[in-house]
Amino acid sequence: MNMSSLIHLGARPKSAPERTPQLTTRLPAVGTTIFTVMSALAAEKGAVNLGQGFPDFACDPQLISAVTEAMTKGLNQYPPMTGVPALRQAVAEKISRLHGRSYSPDSEITITAGATQAILTAILAVVHPGDEVIVLEPCYDSYVPNVELAGGKVVRVPLTPRTFRPDFDKISAAITPRTRAIVINSPHNPSATVWTEADMLKLQDILAPTEVLLISDEVYEHMVFDADKGQIHQSATRFPGLAARAFIVSSFGKTYHVTGWKVGYVAAPASMTAEFRKVHQFNVFTVNTPVQHGLATYMRNPSAYLELPSFYQRKRDLFRSGLATTRFKLLPSEGSYFQCVDISEASDLGEADFCKWLTAEIGVAAIPLSAFYGDGFDQRVVRFCFAKKDETLQAALQRLAKL
Repeated sequence: MNMSSLIHLGARPKSAPERTPQLTTRLPAVGTTIFTVMSALAAEKGAVNLGQGFPDFACDPQLISAVTEAMTKGLNQYPPMTGVPALRQAVAEKISRLHGRSYSPDSEITITAGATQAILTAILAVVHPGDEVIVLEPCYDSYVPNVELAGGKVVRVPLTPRTFRPDFDKISAAITPRTRAIVINSPHNPSATVWTEADMLKLQDILAPTEVLLISDEVYEHMVFDADKGQIHQSATRFPGLAARAFIVSSFGKTYHVTGWKVGYVAAPASMTAEFRKVHQFNVFTVNTPVQHGLATYMRNPSAYLELPSFYQRKRDLFRSGLATTRFKLLPSEGSYFQCVDISEASDLGEADFCKWLTAEIGVAAIPLSAFYGDGFDQRVVRFCFAKKDETLQAALQRLAKL
């Protein structure tokens, strides 16, 4: 074949106009998130970014070594769809040790591509068009779009403003014959509230006579503070009436300071796991192999997650001590790595405008809680993330001292 023939074969047909078909969006209410907006503004202004919830410090080098060793050993091909057996076994042992409930690694534990994928998969597995799903606002921003993608109807129930405690009268009133599931989150993002044993028992009583499923988002499970006051993580796995109907979701990324690895897990009864895996199989199929092996090795020593509450509590206390000199009113931070503050005495601006002003003029980025409500409810509260190096927190506190 000569060169002219090759050129002819590569020519674009003049009779084929370019036209991209018009799309009808499945998520008409979804636009650019406040997290993207605030991070971009923080970068533009050179602000200390305490908005997005991720650490700015490194993970344990031993974890990196464990993953590297898995790679060098050649563990780089597809693992089982359900997850590396050793990691599923490690998760089951951890849950049993901490919460006293036994899950089968073979039929009740699945490794996922992060908690966000886990929640979406659980919802797609069980929610049918027209089903209702209760979400408690303020809530993590993926819950509502997940339900909408499944064809479900979102039923928004507010947590008590400012205290962010569950209002069980409102939750009970929201349950109808069409309710398929309820999503809860403790420790809570964005409010840093932790559900108590009494809260979980009350939810168990409410759900007992129903067929409602529970999706329990427990990604901050190892960040519950004030153990000296009896505060512990009340996992849904600790309550038989909840565990029997629950998808328990957690995140290795949050626990081990590796949010970019996007690996999590789901624990659920075998019949629910079977349906979950049907969707998981055709969603991501499986998850990063060497990271799974590295995590399984690293989990042999539980000290990393057992010591996490004190690690973050020290950062919380450092940050709160500095904030005490400002005009912010500090709300409780019982768990997670977030601190919410009331801005009423610091500014007359609404939450979103205040966060933009704070980023541009003071040089510290925060997130308005109104971004976690469907109707943009503004209660003059904003959220900071303290999962940062001490020097990052000190730099932010020096700037916030101007308030």
